[in-house]
Amino acid sequence: MRLKNLILGDFQFQYKYGFFFVYTIFTIFYISMVSVLPKEWMHKIVSILIYSDPAAMGLFFMGAILLLEKSQRVISSIAISPVKSSEYILSKVISLGITGTVVGTLIALFSGAGNLFGIIIGTFLGSVIFSLLGLLVASRITSLNQFLVASLPFELISFAPPIIYMFGYRKPYMLLHPGCILIHLMSYGASHMAGYILYLLFWIGIIYLITIQQVKFMFRCIGGVTL
Repeated sequence: MRLKNLILGDFQFQYKYGFFFVYTIFTIFYISMVSVLPKEWMHKIVSILIYSDPAAMGLFFMGAILLLEKSQRVISSIAISPVKSSEYILSKVISLGITGTVVGTLIALFSGAGNLFGIIIGTFLGSVIFSLLGLLVASRITSLNQFLVASLPFELISFAPPIIYMFGYRKPYMLLHPGCILIHLMSYGASHMAGYILYLLFWIGIIYLITIQQVKFMFRCIGGVTL
């Protein structure tokens, strides 16, 4: 029940501050853009587009979300409430994951992508990874400029290898990178989809263990004082 209320609260927060409106505009723009692409380009562009935006929503917006929550003393309230760090993280991951997956699915449907199941799975799991990375960075920053600078290395590591992979450099070792697996799932599906999903869950578990320690530290250091 507590997790459900947190998720609903996150959806209300996203709605209040215009996240849904922004992504409605983005979705219309992306659908309009892919509709005029040549057929030979559409497959690659749609996969890269979904991977680099709706799936990566958490990495781009988590800084703004946490800064708003800090400025409104939402974090302070949560820190002294019975809410666990794990519940706080899950609410962010699930709410942004659902939003990103809906946007990615709409883009895929209107672009005529055939691998819809792979896109849905890849978008949601990608959103989980990016949201955890966004939380990891945002939990230690005090300004949006800090977040933009601190998140840049994560963006380079997350986006460069999958884009290189998508444009033809498909060596087997590239699939050790979770982003390459995600974009592969979105583009082609896979006969070994279950194995790829387990590998992504392994990465999610590692990032989660690191992130939860940072979130706990953030809650302990509310107001600049370690509790």
